[in-house]
Amino acid sequence: MISDIKVNKPEPIEYVVGTETFKGTDLKQAIEVLESGSPVLIKGFYSNGLSLIKELHTHLNKKLPNKTFLEQRKYRVEFHKLSSLILIQIIGHKIAVKRSPSIGWLEKLYPENSDFLLPFTKVQGLNSSWQWFLNGITIPVLRNKLHPYYGTYFPTRFEHLELFDNWLKRYDGPKKSAIDVGVGSGVLSLQMVKHGFQKVFGTDTNPNAIVGLTEFMGDTKLSRKIELDFGNLFGKWKKQTELIVFNPPWLPKLHNLDSIDEAIYYDENLFPDFFSEAKERLLPEGKLVLIFSNLAQITNVTKDHPIEKELAEGGRFKLEKCFKKRVKTASSKTKRDQHWRATEEVELWVLTNK
Repeated sequence: MISDIKVNKPEPIEYVVGTETFKGTDLKQAIEVLESGSPVLIKGFYSNGLSLIKELHTHLNKKLPNKTFLEQRKYRVEFHKLSSLILIQIIGHKIAVKRSPSIGWLEKLYPENSDFLLPFTKVQGLNSSWQWFLNGITIPVLRNKLHPYYGTYFPTRFEHLELFDNWLKRYDGPKKSAIDVGVGSGVLSLQMVKHGFQKVFGTDTNPNAIVGLTEFMGDTKLSRKIELDFGNLFGKWKKQTELIVFNPPWLPKLHNLDSIDEAIYYDENLFPDFFSEAKERLLPEGKLVLIFSNLAQITNVTKDHPIEKELAEGGRFKLEKCFKKRVKTASSKTKRDQHWRATEEVELWVLTNK
C-alpha cells in the first residue's frame, strides 16, 4: 500500500532554550558559534538567514581551496556540516520570521507536527522544491510538464534523455513490457510509454519517488501503464522482460557523507548486483540499456568504468552499441570551476545476452 510508505523529509528539531540567535548584525560572531559546533537560530527576517549563508560561503572560500572536482566535494561537505547548524523556527506550519516564503510542504510532509525547527538550508530546499512541484518543469522529451515530489531526483540537463529518446525512436523490438530500475521522477518510464510500451515496471529505493510518481499519475491511464514498487534494484519484479533500462548514479561514493544522495553516488556493490539480477530478468533476445557518463573518469575520481568492467569480466552480456553525446558547457552563471564539462559525454550503452 502506497499509504504505508514513509517519505523522507528533513528531521524536525526541538527548540532548546538558550540557543544563540542571529538577528542580522554580528555575522562574524555567528560564524564562530557555528564553528564551535553550536546552533544559531535565525530571528527577525528571512533575509537574515540568506545573509548568514552568504557569509559562511565567503568564510569557507578563504579557508578551503575550491577549484578541482575533489576540492569542491570537500568544500560541500564542510559547508553542509556548518550550515546544518543554522536553524529557523516553524510555527503553525509557517516560517516564524518576517518576509518568508509560503511552503506547502510544511503542512503536507508534517501533518501531525506544526511547531518545530529546521536547518535553514533545508527550508531553502523545501521552498525550491515547492515551486517546482507547483509550477512544473518542462522536460524537452516529454509532452507534459513534470511535477517532481520533494526529495526526488529530476534531470536539469537533457542530453542523456535525448540520447534515449532517439534510441527509442529506432527501437523495433517488442513493446509488451519494460523495467525501469531507479525510476526517480519517472522520465524514462514516461518516455517508454510515449513510444508505445504497453507496461513499464518501475522501482526505486527512495520512498519519495514512489509516493510522488503515484500521486502524479493519479487514476489516469498512466497509472495502468506504469506500475511501481518501493524496493532495491528490481524489487518484486521477477518475470523476464524484453527491455531493462537503468540510469544509475554516475559517481562512485568516496566515503560516507551525511547528505549522500543515492541518485548521484554509487557504492561498490551496485553494478555487480545489478548485472547479476538483470541477467535473470532479461529475455533471451532482450536488450539492456544503461545511461551513463564519463564524468568520474575526466574528473579523476576513478579510472574504473563499471559498464566496461562488466563487459570485460562479467561473462553475461555483450555490447550491441554505445552512443555518446557531448554535454553543453556550464552556464556562465555557474560559480564553480567546471572546466571538465568541455570533455564530458553522456553515454547510452545497449547490451544483449551472450
